Amino acid sequence: MRCSSILALFFISGGAINPTFSHATAPSEVAISSGAKFQANSDIDAKSEDNAGNDTNAPKEEGAGKGDGFQIQAEESRNEENTSTSRTPQLQSANQWLAELQNIITNANFQVSFVQTVAGKETVPYLWRHGIMEDGSELEQLNLQNGPGRELIRVNDVVSVFEPDVQPYSLRSKHINGPIPSALLYHPEQLSSAYEFVAVGRARVAGRSAQQIRIVSRDNTRFGYQLWLDESSGMLLKLNMLDLQGALLEQIQVTAFAISPEPAEYFSRINSASLPAPMALSNTPSRAHKWDVTYLPAGMREIKQDTRRLALTGQVVEYKLFSDGLVDVSVYVQPAEDALGETLALRNEVSTFLTLTDGKAQVTVVGEIPLQTANAIATSLRPVANKGR
Repeated sequence: MRCSSILALFFISGGAINPTFSHATAPSEVAISSGAKFQANSDIDAKSEDNAGNDTNAPKEEGAGKGDGFQIQAEESRNEENTSTSRTPQLQSANQWLAELQNIITNANFQVSFVQTVAGKETVPYLWRHGIMEDGSELEQLNLQNGPGRELIRVNDVVSVFEPDVQPYSLRSKHINGPIPSALLYHPEQLSSAYEFVAVGRARVAGRSAQQIRIVSRDNTRFGYQLWLDESSGMLLKLNMLDLQGALLEQIQVTAFAISPEPAEYFSRINSASLPAPMALSNTPSRAHKWDVTYLPAGMREIKQDTRRLALTGQVVEYKLFSDGLVDVSVYVQPAEDALGETLALRNEVSTFLTLTDGKAQVTVVGEIPLQTANAIATSLRPVANKGR
């Protein structure tokens, strides 16, 4: 649910990092607040059935249960299970459930293991931690657990990034930018102009009762989503991205989570003074753009604009980034005489790459949107002088 690696073609350089912290192994079984324990294996279901309990034949993680599907160990009695929450699920709207998610993500000490699976690609495991320290500091960690690893650590409003073979760096941000869209976790109300949230009802995920929510594009110009939240805690359990025909494009599946009264011991080992200082971002104004996009899907707005030099050709292009909170769309414009080839349309994983040359400009649109939406954005390009006519 992030931008495709094909974007790298457009940048002359990019920052990234070198891990200096040891990566903790995600627990295969951890307690949740109601006293239950569960182990879960997950796999992507190309048919994306609404009944979340049908996910089976999943690849096993180290320490996970043996056999197909989910294996559960429940410590609480049936009565305890029935009283583990004071909520009345059938009376809660989608917005109320999203508020529960926002509350736990912001205020709880938790540890979550989840896997991200894109159709046709290898499943990628992550470890995600959050903690509120005694002094009120807020700490967060996101750790990619396959290969050499990638680690992001947030201390209040500073995010430090560590990757192999690159110098560590820090940026100012209130949230870690990971596979789960931060707007969905922290500011779901900001998505209301672009998406409708529909409470579907109860389902079962990882052996637990969950509430399912559909996220539907208001103008049918973007992919749809299915979201499952744990009924007892409000924690995210599963997130699907679906194409316009309902086929599954990408899935995030929580395999284990723990909510605890104290932050993880891991956070006590972080020395804020040893983290890289935040980078100073240049405020140099970009040169004026000659072209403008006159059509955008409902709720999508311009986030930034500047001029960039293409890594492959050295050509300078106009660049704009648009977002609705769940989806980012990049638009690049260059003079037609500098065009690289003719019309090109590609689907890379869940992203669309569309290049059109028409008149005096070549426009390229890249984002996790349907091809027809990319085409509508590209063909809406107009000279700035004609804006408003």
